[in-house]
Amino acid sequence: MDKKIAIGCDHAGFPYKNSIASLLRSKGIEVVDFGTNSAESVDYPDFAHPVAEEVGAGKAAMGIVLCGSGNGIAMTVNKHRDVRAAICWNEELARLARQHNDANVLSIPVRFVTEELALAMVEAFLSSDFEGGRHARRVGKINPG
Repeated sequence: MDKKIAIGCDHAGFPYKNSIASLLRSKGIEVVDFGTNSAESVDYPDFAHPVAEEVGAGKAAMGIVLCGSGNGIAMTVNKHRDVRAAICWNEELARLARQHNDANVLSIPVRFVTEELALAMVEAFLSSDFEGGRHARRVGKINPG
């Protein structure tokens, strides 16, 4: 797989980040890690914005962000044009986020999923493609004028 994926998290997401990065690297995917690199309390926007900038500029094909609820970090990356983050808590949502919404950032709520499930969601997200068709029309309406 010839992709580059940006990853970022806050202190709550840190426990899963390295496992996800290892999974990606095992698939031959280049990982751009924007941190954080410890469980010390940090502000999630400091790690979300660089991921969104990388994805929005087309430097990374996709992004993965992690925080306790998945909400704050998803809200932050979704402020960037052409970035579509989806908070997912099961494999089906991860697949549908790609297939129907052309999500390019997976937001994982680590306080609500196991590490095993987080890895499975990453696999589902990566292995799913945007279906286009009626979904393309809808996705095209996400970014205002």
